[in-house]
Amino acid sequence: MLTLNHTLVLASNSPRRQQLLRDAGFEFIVKVKPTDEDFPDTMPAPEVPVFLAKKKALAFQNEIENYIILTADTIVVVDGLILNKPQDKAEAKWMLQKLSGRKHQVITGVCVMTKDSIESYSDTTDVFFRELTDAEIDYYIENCKPFDKAGSYGVQDFVGMVGIPRIEGSYFTVMGLPVHIVYDALKKFC
Repeated sequence: MLTLNHTLVLASNSPRRQQLLRDAGFEFIVKVKPTDEDFPDTMPAPEVPVFLAKKKALAFQNEIENYIILTADTIVVVDGLILNKPQDKAEAKWMLQKLSGRKHQVITGVCVMTKDSIESYSDTTDVFFRELTDAEIDYYIENCKPFDKAGSYGVQDFVGMVGIPRIEGSYFTVMGLPVHIVYDALKKFC
């Protein structure tokens, strides 16, 4: 839909982010630079995804040329605790048990960087889980392998389909890319 004045680079290996950007009508290339995802322990949770998205964008600082760099990072927050990607089955199960029957927040930070500017945005969605049984959690982990997902789940996967009766905010923010924000942010580059 939008014709950008420079090549858009999505700096993410996430198939979900790539599909969302494609579905929103953008042409882009994927280029990823390994970036550590450490952040200060004292940083408030709502600031973390923007901090990490900006960190990922700045990895391209010396080779930006005529590109528009788009990065994103998503975290899940419950009781002030950040749930990142699980390291193994045990941690994935612990996270899903922690989320079971509760409300939590999903915050996605986005950074758009060109050689002349850098802008960051974030969006928060409240997600409500019903009580999950251990059998449902085990089935999900075994079949969907949510080890690349913050909070150990994808809203578009089995656990999201059967375990999330409602959300307040953007579904796409929970998937990892607040498309409405990205679209508006990229309009200025047409």
